[in-house]
Amino acid sequence: MKIVIVTDAWEPQVNGVVRTLKQTFNHLVEMGHDVFLISSEGHRTIPCPSYPSIPLALFPAKKVSADLKLMDADAIHIATEGPIGSAARRWCIRNEVAFTTSYHTQFPEYLRLRLPIPIKLTYWWLKKFHRRAERTLVPTESMRKRLIDRGFNNVHVWGRGVDTSIFKPDYPQQLDLPGPILLNMGRVAVEKNIEVFLQQDIAGSKVIVGDGPDLEMLKKRYPDVLFIGAKFGDELASWVAAADVFVFPSKTDTFGLVLLEAMACGVPVAAYPVTGPNDVVMDGVTGILNDNLGEAVRKALLLNPQDCIDYAIKNSWQACSEVFAGHMYDNSLSKSRDDTQAITTQFDPS
Repeated sequence: MKIVIVTDAWEPQVNGVVRTLKQTFNHLVEMGHDVFLISSEGHRTIPCPSYPSIPLALFPAKKVSADLKLMDADAIHIATEGPIGSAARRWCIRNEVAFTTSYHTQFPEYLRLRLPIPIKLTYWWLKKFHRRAERTLVPTESMRKRLIDRGFNNVHVWGRGVDTSIFKPDYPQQLDLPGPILLNMGRVAVEKNIEVFLQQDIAGSKVIVGDGPDLEMLKKRYPDVLFIGAKFGDELASWVAAADVFVFPSKTDTFGLVLLEAMACGVPVAAYPVTGPNDVVMDGVTGILNDNLGEAVRKALLLNPQDCIDYAIKNSWQACSEVFAGHMYDNSLSKSRDDTQAITTQFDPS
């Protein structure tokens, strides 16, 4: 198949959406598909308000339309609802081309934490964006049910994976810190609820791996916490593997790739019992889910790291990419049906 993935999120951005799309892109190519990417690269951009590291394309419609027409793909997947994704959606609707979308983040909840915009209003806009898609793909079953309850249609699960060639327990950082080591990694931003973790009165050392708009503020408020900035690849995995518990205080993630990555390093998770952890963590086996985050950390310290590793290796990116390819195949069938209908109508002697 010739597959086009349209996204506003791409390198050098560092987040779960980019990691998911990059892994999917690479595995689809390995499976023999022709895969093309349309992103903000090559467009004039402006920094996203409150997230200057995320570039937003300015007036991308003309170039996106030309690219889609030239590519003549079997399947088009619109991964984000930003300017690039919106331009692709308009082109598909205008030209009666079938497309799929995906819903990666709980954007209404994120936005409400930063601006006084009602969650209901943002969900109305998102529902309008996704309703013309053949399928809207979400990371978990609980997220699927949540969107259906909000009035979304044609919602299907496309899970997430972990790269166990990178995330493994073999080479942990040697840290000269009082134990236990309690670690969080990811974007340092208000929606990740990191400050709740830092406020916990728990013995040991707290380590934050990552960058984001709240980094400098949290550094000033919590001088006893070790903030090491963004790390990548094997170095990132070595920091995770050095932890005794991975603390995940977010209540707004749809999945949380970092949960699987921590487990693959043999690190149990402490998290709230919410969407994301509820779908990824085996409570009492690979982590502890508790409304009392401090209690979750203390109980997670007692879990077996090998159970975490065994669980993580069952969730491969290859399997996730095969599911994605299946959805794209169904999309291509829809395109073929539409083409056949158009030809039949054109040559119908009646």
